[in-house]
Amino acid sequence: MERVVTVVPEAGLHARPAAKFVETVQEYESDVSIARVDNEGDRVAAGSMIAVTSLGVRCGEDVRIIAEGEDAEAALDALEGVLTTPEDELDS
Repeated sequence: MERVVTVVPEAGLHARPAAKFVETVQEYESDVSIARVDNEGDRVAAGSMIAVTSLGVRCGEDVRIIAEGEDAEAALDALEGVLTTPEDELDS
């Protein structure tokens, strides 16, 4: 399963939003990866903070999240929630 999501947090996928994203990935059994829609050759493991931040995704950019496993849909729903929540509303 996969989903394209527009990143809302002002920091993009850096610092706190990236940490929340990676933490959320680790709550699921599915294998999850992420790539910029404009450069899917840079697809990385979504459970790695270094890999996720290395994508350099900014606010307003689209990413493709790919999840494979029994809880893939739930993982995608949760991850979309993280990416579409303004940074000041993310739980710590």
